[in-house]
Amino acid sequence: MSQDDGQVHGQANDRPRAAFTNMETSTQADWAIIGSEFVRFAQGLPDRVLKHLALLDGDYGGFPVDRLTHSLQTATLAHKDGRDEEYVVCALLHDIGDTLGSYNHPDIAAAILKPFVSDENHWMVEKHGVFQGYYFFHHIGLNRDMRDAYRTHPWFARTAEFCAKYDGFAFDPNAETKPLSFFEPMVHKVLSRPKRSIYAAAMNR
Repeated sequence: MSQDDGQVHGQANDRPRAAFTNMETSTQADWAIIGSEFVRFAQGLPDRVLKHLALLDGDYGGFPVDRLTHSLQTATLAHKDGRDEEYVVCALLHDIGDTLGSYNHPDIAAAILKPFVSDENHWMVEKHGVFQGYYFFHHIGLNRDMRDAYRTHPWFARTAEFCAKYDGFAFDPNAETKPLSFFEPMVHKVLSRPKRSIYAAAMNR
């Protein structure tokens, strides 16, 4: 642990803390402390997400570009096509789950984004793995038409378009790729405004 990390850790230990050892005995005063700390902690979410996304840098996994470049290219393509900031952030973060969700990475990204994005964008991120499979599942012994299970869903076309126009084209080492810093303000804006959370009403009192 570096000296700076030690200082940050020490400062965190100096913050107010609730007194209970059993949640059943917690008090309103305890939860006032926890609520105040939650607001402070939640404000750091965009930076934590960006830091985690940066872990994809240099991780190729056999692909033509590393996973961070793929994420940046997907977002770059969406941005150049005039998509709004929420959509671009979804494009940027769609594969952030690769590090911790090797077998279900879309679910990880969708869970992170769920409080902050529309239902259609959330569904698009959550299902993009199945839809992207249309282009390669037949090469690995899977059914490329697995996405047809959602053919009648109202956001089928939206998700198919995301894969066809942005996700699927974002593997070019020579393509324009905006740096992560370009997207940071968008991530901060989108991930600072929860649209739905069971805790939002309590924390905004």
